[in-house]
Amino acid sequence: MLFRESCRDFTDREVRPLVDTAEEAGTFPVQLWASLAKAGLLGLSIPESHGGSEGDALAVAIVAEELSRASAGIAITPLVSSYMAAPHLARNGSPEQRDRWLSRISGGEAVAAIAVTEPGAGSDVAGLTSKARRTDDGWVIDGRKMFITNAGLADVLIVGARSGGPRHSGITLFEVPKDAPGLSFGSPLTKMGWRSSDTREVVLDGVVVPHDTVVGAENLGFHQIMEGFQLERIALAGMGIGQAAECLDLVRAHVREREAFGAPLTGLQTVRHRVATMEIDLDAARLVTYQAAARMDAGHPEAPVSVARAKYLAAVAANRIIDDAVQLFGGAGFVEETPVARHYRDARILRIGGGTDEVQLEILSKSMKGA
Repeated sequence: MLFRESCRDFTDREVRPLVDTAEEAGTFPVQLWASLAKAGLLGLSIPESHGGSEGDALAVAIVAEELSRASAGIAITPLVSSYMAAPHLARNGSPEQRDRWLSRISGGEAVAAIAVTEPGAGSDVAGLTSKARRTDDGWVIDGRKMFITNAGLADVLIVGARSGGPRHSGITLFEVPKDAPGLSFGSPLTKMGWRSSDTREVVLDGVVVPHDTVVGAENLGFHQIMEGFQLERIALAGMGIGQAAECLDLVRAHVREREAFGAPLTGLQTVRHRVATMEIDLDAARLVTYQAAARMDAGHPEAPVSVARAKYLAAVAANRIIDDAVQLFGGAGFVEETPVARHYRDARILRIGGGTDEVQLEILSKSMKGA
């Protein structure tokens, strides 16, 4: 409870005043890095020896939830850096790689990104075609990555490339600094939502990196990516919960104040019932997400299934709740000045990023007995 209150206080004090400007500019407010670091919100997955606090998955879910109540576009930027990219270095990086990056990431002095998705390989991670060729001096990486969050901000990218056999058996992760020869970036993509985040194409044109930039084990990158997806999906589920909770709070106030047919909207049974179902959906998504986080932290054998369930339920529930919020706000919910309109745009990506609805359902269906 105290941790949540601290995160909410930080969000209200430091993030909310910056949302409108960040949305209009289409950029992340750089002054937030120092504030996030000072509040200890960038190091929950990083060892204490490198400036982190070695927090758990539940804490990451709560951070994602509270930051996203103000703005998912702002929230996703530190979440990608600290809880989607940095964990690969914390978990599988060499001592030198950890020393190079982890303290700087937890201290808000460096930003990380993970570059796996390609124009022709999104949900099918094993189908990526970027190639890494070993040379006497290191590796040469060629390929293109697409929809990479933080690409234009990142000091280091964790890049997945094919270094060996087909499909799952031949993928390796590499630590690629932003100034690596041959690395370049496209212009910021104009997105429906997450407008204050940086998303770009990453071009790897003969990128040269030394041998010691392999993250983890050569040709085991697919399995490392799948392991990293677990915390990523918890964070994305937390984002959906936060956005839905914010919109539900806004709806409760709106239906009490807004009058129709001579009485507040709360006088209409259909409105009361809709708000009640929104509350049920939110509670269900939160409980399933917290259970998944707790199972991750405990090393429960069914944790991956719980995470898939949470990612699916939270994303779908958030979109449904926020859609209902727009409906209850009426015309006011359709104009950009209303926060529910922004949350409506921002929530849609949650059913795609980090593993689509269909991927989560396939994980769940394969876990069924006899499947």
